[in-house]
Amino acid sequence: MRLRCAVLDDFQRVATEIADWSPVADDVDVVSFDTHFGDEDALAAALAGFDIVVTLRERVAFPASLIARLPRLRLIVASGMRNSVIDYAAAEAHGVTVCGTASSSAPPVELTWALILGLARGIVREGNGLREGAPWQQTVGADLHGRRLGLLGLGKIGSRVAAVGLAFGMRVSAWSQNLTRERADEVGVELAPSKEALLRDADFVSVHLALGDRTRGLLGPAELALLKPTAYLINTSRAAIVDQDALLAALHEGRIAGAGVDVFDTEPLPAGHPMRTAPRLLATPHLGYVSQANYATYYGQAVDAIRAHLDGSPVRRLPVAPAPQAQAVPTRSDSAGRS
Repeated sequence: MRLRCAVLDDFQRVATEIADWSPVADDVDVVSFDTHFGDEDALAAALAGFDIVVTLRERVAFPASLIARLPRLRLIVASGMRNSVIDYAAAEAHGVTVCGTASSSAPPVELTWALILGLARGIVREGNGLREGAPWQQTVGADLHGRRLGLLGLGKIGSRVAAVGLAFGMRVSAWSQNLTRERADEVGVELAPSKEALLRDADFVSVHLALGDRTRGLLGPAELALLKPTAYLINTSRAAIVDQDALLAALHEGRIAGAGVDVFDTEPLPAGHPMRTAPRLLATPHLGYVSQANYATYYGQAVDAIRAHLDGSPVRRLPVAPAPQAQAVPTRSDSAGRS
């Protein structure tokens, strides 16, 4: 009997075009879904007849309750090599193999700078105004050269964001609980003495931390109050790192100059969500990982994972054992996750 593979959240309808699925064509029927299933009942109904699921990033959760409702399921392929919304114990208990793919850090770095530049130079407002016949030159751009870029996290993405900031002539500092002076020196940036100091000093703050117990709600009302009224906050990491209500309040009250956001508490963002209409906000629909090269990797390696599963030799199995953590420098009682 032929197997059936569901590709979830293929919003652009490119999954079967951007990669070569011929290695599994004789064994697997592929069905792509271009709409998001917003609750477990809808997801369970849609996936009831499938043996394989390909899922993007961490948009769709696979808790034990859902896995138990999918008796045919034998393989989940998730893009990237880290996924916090799959219950691996439940998957193993039900005979479901979970595999990942490679994922490039370049696309989220590029989107981070698109948001920074878009905010600093008023690109959306000026571009729309030009088309709509608005007054010539409505904004005065914020400079990057000589300004301070504060990075929360200096991992693969944060360090590449830092390199661009340095190329723009910015003064770059970074902080996380596990960040060492040696790592900061290696990247060529300053080690901020504390989270609070970074927030107070920065003209642009960009978040590049993994979501975990220590980073959830890391930037709440008290932290956002430390930002300059001329400062910008950029979050292309995870929405839950920043208190969403506190961010909305800061934007509506004009307590910060603006924010660039690519991640939200609910995705896709509901039609009436306040993030859709907040002032001083440049928002994008979680495009950080969405690029031609990344999609070619995701879906190409998904095909490889399916073929390997069929051949009885799974590749890139998840979860991956965590790497040993670097020794942390002494900090205040603030907590953050690894970047």
